[in-house]
Amino acid sequence: MKTELINSVAGKGLKKNIPYFEVGDTVDVHYKIVEGDKERIQIFSGTVIAKRGSSISETFTVRRIVAGEGVERIFPLHSPGIVDIKATRSGRTRRAKLYYLRQRTGKAVKLSQKFSEHAAENVLQKH
Repeated sequence: MKTELINSVAGKGLKKNIPYFEVGDTVDVHYKIVEGDKERIQIFSGTVIAKRGSSISETFTVRRIVAGEGVERIFPLHSPGIVDIKATRSGRTRRAKLYYLRQRTGKAVKLSQKFSEHAAENVLQKH
C-alpha cells in the first residue's frame, strides 16, 4: 500500500523521453540556470563516471577537467532543470563506476572509443 502510493506520486514527476547514455560516455548536459529574473541554458560537457538510483531518485555523475582541476557534478536525471542530454562519444568500459579516473591526469583520463549507435546519432545531427 505504502509503496504503491509513493510510486504513484513519484510517477508524475518522471520525464517521458530520456535519451540513452551509459557510464563512460561523453555527454553534453544542457541545464537551466536562473539568475534573478533571467533564465539561460548552460552546457556541462564531460564523461559520465557513475549512475545510481532508480525511478525519481536516479542520478548520474559527470566529470570534466577545467584548467587542470577535476570538476564533478551530480545531476538528478528527472530534474526539471535539465533541458537535454546528448551523448557525443561512447567510451569502452568494463566497470559500472569509473572513480579511478579521479587519480588520472592528461591523456590517461581519456577512454578508448567504442562505436555505438546512440552516440553516433548525435554526432551526425551536428553536421
